[in-house]
Amino acid sequence: MRLRRLQAGLLIAMGLLALPAMADTPKATPTAKEMLAKSKPDEWRTPDPNNLLYMQLPQGRVVIELAPDFTPLHAANIRTLVREHYFDGLAIIRVQDNFVTQWGDPNDDDNGDKSKIKPLGSAKRTVPPEYTRAIDAKLPWTPLPDGDVYAPQVGFSEGFPAARDPASGREWLVHCYGMVGVARDVAPDSGSGSSLYVAIGQAPRQIDRNLAIAGRVLEGMQYLSALPRGTGPLGFYTQAAQRTPILSVKLAADLPPAQREKLQVLRTDSNTFAAIIEAKRNRHDAFYTLPAGKVDICNIDVPVRTEPTAKADH
Repeated sequence: MRLRRLQAGLLIAMGLLALPAMADTPKATPTAKEMLAKSKPDEWRTPDPNNLLYMQLPQGRVVIELAPDFTPLHAANIRTLVREHYFDGLAIIRVQDNFVTQWGDPNDDDNGDKSKIKPLGSAKRTVPPEYTRAIDAKLPWTPLPDGDVYAPQVGFSEGFPAARDPASGREWLVHCYGMVGVARDVAPDSGSGSSLYVAIGQAPRQIDRNLAIAGRVLEGMQYLSALPRGTGPLGFYTQAAQRTPILSVKLAADLPPAQREKLQVLRTDSNTFAAIIEAKRNRHDAFYTLPAGKVDICNIDVPVRTEPTAKADH
């Protein structure tokens, strides 16, 4: 036995006997950047300018896309508030670490001067709660194959992270990073859209179906997530000087086309987005020695880009 082993070792050393076949190394997973570079033009959509808000802060512009198919009454009321310049001159009033950034009228806070509260104009003071909606087979739905703690099913619809419960026939948007919600008091119908917040930390999914989600930030998230944290209860600013002023909020549809952001959002029912999901779930490369095999709904960012400039013919 030892002699045969010695002979085999000599043959291998001399190159006369092949080594046992090694297991195939998994092919490296393309990066999201590589996949997006190969995406087709029809896999991208241009958001409706009637659903785009431009919030101008001293640091820069924040672009928010409303979600009228999920919260139509709130979207309509927010449009009214914007068109009547309600938000102009208000401020970011609260930044709670690992939770939300909130903006609205500082005088509408518990410690504010109620006599100076800005009127809502023709906007509604109360809006029926739009925490969930009936599942609509006509809306696009890209499900995630992995489970979820907070909902029977999760996936994406029209570029927004969403959840579903087939048993109740309801669906709703979920609180991932960058999602914009409607602040309210205790009464379910008290969220008019006059005060909004954006999730800036670990996804606060525990408040899903307890507040209306109006949309998500497409651009300028850094201007909302990197602000100094408030030192008051729940992250409210205790001094006026700490607040970030809102210079203006405008609807893209009310601006000339030349002044609009030329943004495109990857369709979440596209082949490229499906490939990105699978790449997130099963990443193979020199760094990822052990793919997770699963992905959380809030670990997937829906890509946003500036519309490519048409190439000139030569």
